[in-house]
Amino acid sequence: MAAALENIKVVDLTRTLAGPFCTMMLGDMGADVVKIEEPEHGDETRGWTPFWNEVSTQFLTFNRNKRSLSINLKEKEGVDIVLGLVADADIMVESFRGGTLERLGLGYEAVKKLNPNIIYTTISGYGRTGPMADMPGYDLIIQAYSGLMHLTGEPDGLPLRVGFSLVDLFTGMMTYGSILTALRHRDNTGEGQRIDSSLLDGQVATMSYHATGYMATGNEPHRMGSGHPSLVPYQSFQATDGFFILGCANQGLWEKMCQAIGRADFLDDPRYTTNTDRVAHRAECVNDLSEIFAKESTEHWVKLITSAGIPCGPINRVSDVVNNPQVQARNMVVEVPHPEVPNLRIPNSPMKLSDTPATIRRHPPMLGEHNDEILADAGFDASQITQLRDKGVIGAKAAVATPGHAD
Repeated sequence: MAAALENIKVVDLTRTLAGPFCTMMLGDMGADVVKIEEPEHGDETRGWTPFWNEVSTQFLTFNRNKRSLSINLKEKEGVDIVLGLVADADIMVESFRGGTLERLGLGYEAVKKLNPNIIYTTISGYGRTGPMADMPGYDLIIQAYSGLMHLTGEPDGLPLRVGFSLVDLFTGMMTYGSILTALRHRDNTGEGQRIDSSLLDGQVATMSYHATGYMATGNEPHRMGSGHPSLVPYQSFQATDGFFILGCANQGLWEKMCQAIGRADFLDDPRYTTNTDRVAHRAECVNDLSEIFAKESTEHWVKLITSAGIPCGPINRVSDVVNNPQVQARNMVVEVPHPEVPNLRIPNSPMKLSDTPATIRRHPPMLGEHNDEILADAGFDASQITQLRDKGVIGAKAAVATPGHAD
């Protein structure tokens, strides 16, 4: 079965999370991804905890289906090798600080001159235009700068970081979609183009109804814990032994829920007649429900409410999720053969396509694992590769050989 992105070549000059997540998705769909890394330490996440057999789980999570080429870009010969790769590539993705690649001779204009059809993709904190174009940006900083942290947490509590790295992850997905759009455009016109992706842009977009609501009313959105500004009840509640989540997203669900919990009298309460009424009387409605839910267990309420067809569920821990029967049925946690991590298990691709499914063909690479292979493909012979290694242009050979590809 042919992969959707078979024969697409990607030169990956990204690090940490957003860029590697994007290029991993390209690799999952069949692209040949060459990950360029600094020879001494490689991608920063190789040193991030926790470790699995001394290999970073951060790196393992975002770098499957890639070949690692460790190159010293401070050496002209190293830059020339990358230029040789991009000359024959379909896509280049980079996440360097603004101006860095231009100074190295790997900026868009230089690459475009060499390969007019390339899709040159930049991922940055704030974008390549505007007064903050050269500022570095990380998930945490953009969570704060974009307003996400201001809206996360309890009303009277501190602003909080979201538990997942959602800024980076969304940016990776957004960039992946942009690249596929540019590939489609190139199919139609033969023309490459530049993609300017930023962490901030993505979060301004996902702010969505919060931003539109503010611009319509002038009312500043505020932290609401697990609640929703437009719906009640649509939040977590505490039972005798923990918390569960309840979502009455329309009037029919509210009415069913009242019947299910034995409180049909709520349907005659003018404070709770419509969702607009319930939002106006949020505190009273939540308090009334909280008193009821505090009398029974989480299992009791989840079973009772879901059996009535109302969205409701437990608030799972990570351990609950990775061992969940639905997650397992969807094949969302997979084992990947790895030379240094026996029984490596990682989250699978969420992209489910009937004819061109995502596949895992390569384990997350060791630093410089594919130096010889990639350079040989580029036309270098064994003696030239040895000279490049002796001169410090490329890193040393990886200590462990590549195992068989994962299915």
